[in-house]
Amino acid sequence: MAFPDPLLQTFQIGRWRAHAIQAGGQQLDGGAMFGVVPKPLWEKRLAADARNRIPMGMRCLLVEHDLGLVLVDTGAGNKEPEKFYDIYGIENARRDGATALEDGIRAAGHAPEDVAFVINTHLHFDHAGGNTVRDGDRVRPTFPEATYVVQLGEYLYATHTNERTAASYFAPNFVPLFEAERLELVTGKQVVLPGITVLPTPGHVPHHQSVLVQSGGETLCFLGDVCPTAHHLPLPWIMGYDVEPLVTLESKRWLLRQAAEEGWTVMFEHDAHVAMGKVAHDGKAYGLR
Repeated sequence: MAFPDPLLQTFQIGRWRAHAIQAGGQQLDGGAMFGVVPKPLWEKRLAADARNRIPMGMRCLLVEHDLGLVLVDTGAGNKEPEKFYDIYGIENARRDGATALEDGIRAAGHAPEDVAFVINTHLHFDHAGGNTVRDGDRVRPTFPEATYVVQLGEYLYATHTNERTAASYFAPNFVPLFEAERLELVTGKQVVLPGITVLPTPGHVPHHQSVLVQSGGETLCFLGDVCPTAHHLPLPWIMGYDVEPLVTLESKRWLLRQAAEEGWTVMFEHDAHVAMGKVAHDGKAYGLR
């Protein structure tokens, strides 16, 4: 699989400089990614490989906020065995054992140590794996000066898994943060920093959150897995991975309606090629303008 390009896209949100960082490539089963949508429909948009996998990205958002660097999601990290990365088609390794996320932060003119806040949409391995790194026999925060923000309900859900959810939640990605007292656990919609709001968008998991960044009359919504790619903008195009797909449907319905009515820019975390755009409804379905 070709590594998704570009590594870094820089843009403005009002007065803040921001960066979309492609933290690696990923390949997941197309049927799982599109749920009940028949393959003859989704493969017109994304061709699958011989293993029925489609190309995906792991895009993160870095905002140069007045109070410090804010990073939204952290990709898959580098703590898992090679077999794991092969199964999920993850390609994120870069120089000196780092991942594409660290390279992207440096390409934006910063160091990982400069990150002041990390917001996780949820704690699945491809969104929170880069929260921590292995350092000898221990696992430590990747961003040692950062406060990590996640929904309280999501942390409890991630630490009390069942036979279905255990394959997505790996304790080393988040428990060391709790033990190091680096976690800020929030409940519901909250302004976590001036101009940055976490917004509950349940369905993929019960306590999933999207992130609103608002400055100078402009709004960017980092969607997370409520709508992972631009191909998932039609309301019924929902992942088979979602634990509550009908809840996802309602989250998408009100979120995309508001995005279209208020002219938000939305960012897609898993789209290998389309980083962001503005949403419109053509009378039948949502799509990009």
